[in-house]
Amino acid sequence: MDLNSFLDELTQKDGVSGYEENTADFIAEAFSPFVDDTRTDNLGNLIFLKKGKSEHGPRVLICAHMDEIGLMITKIEDKGFLRFTSLGGFDPRTLPGQEVRIYGKKIVEGIIGFKPPHIYNENEKDKGVEMNDLFIDTGFSREVVEGLIRPGSTVAIKRSFITLMHNCRAGKALDDRAGVAVLLQCAKELANLAHEAHVYLVATVQEEVGTRGAVVSTYGLSPDLGIAVDVCHGDFPGALDHEVSPLGKGPVITAGPNIHPHMAERLTTVAEEYCLPYQKDVSPGPTGTDARAIQISLGGIPTGLLSVPLRYMHTSVELVDMQDIKIAGRLLAYFIMRLESGFVEGLSCL
Repeated sequence: MDLNSFLDELTQKDGVSGYEENTADFIAEAFSPFVDDTRTDNLGNLIFLKKGKSEHGPRVLICAHMDEIGLMITKIEDKGFLRFTSLGGFDPRTLPGQEVRIYGKKIVEGIIGFKPPHIYNENEKDKGVEMNDLFIDTGFSREVVEGLIRPGSTVAIKRSFITLMHNCRAGKALDDRAGVAVLLQCAKELANLAHEAHVYLVATVQEEVGTRGAVVSTYGLSPDLGIAVDVCHGDFPGALDHEVSPLGKGPVITAGPNIHPHMAERLTTVAEEYCLPYQKDVSPGPTGTDARAIQISLGGIPTGLLSVPLRYMHTSVELVDMQDIKIAGRLLAYFIMRLESGFVEGLSCL
């Protein structure tokens, strides 16, 4: 399966934080031809092992989260309207008019409604959209809705995967299904490369609600080093240049206190040696990724962060460039191919 088809199908699999099962099944099938072992841990992290040729080779964790932001039903009101809260960081301004799938006794489709501006009163005209102003309309009566849905039912945004110009694709959940695609590209590249390291490619759960999957998988695998693969803000009108990264110019290598300096340096060196385009970014505090969990697990894990530029983060029309994904996968594979025990041992000395 090529990366475009993989992402198309993957973004149509609903897997909000804590409820990633359908997503995991599809990912496992896609990765199976390229890995030596597949398993799932107690939290739901999907763990693939690509064995190295050395029995005592370094243990490398590379992870990308497979969960997506979503919603959860909180109340059923008169006439069947559903109130909800967010699972992860939805901006309420992006929600009115969205189509959704509600996971009750069966999947129920609905739309997110909002009071139209034609009937605003004077106090509402300058008011921003808040979650409490929104509701889901399924078209069913309250009696029917109560037979299908209950408070606690999860809700996923329904959105097609869109092909745009210049290798661009848009859709929901590309944060961080684009990262999972990077892992798949890495696995494909490693199938043709010799490497000493034992590589654990992990599709983590519950990143959007607190990097929980990365905590559990790092403790469970006890790697010598780890790399988180996620998305960062792509360029768009009105953004400051130092806050965004252009699409189509390669993946982004992050530096900062959350990142081991030798890891960022080695990723940069490998990219330059293999003439792979890359970009740089700095993060002065904990990154909003699985990297922050990997770094402070166990006795401390040397950690890197590689990101795919993405526009319109945490909306249903997140946009990426497929070339950035492919290059990121190759960079990781070449990094692993070049990994030797001496480098790993040197990570403990700054």
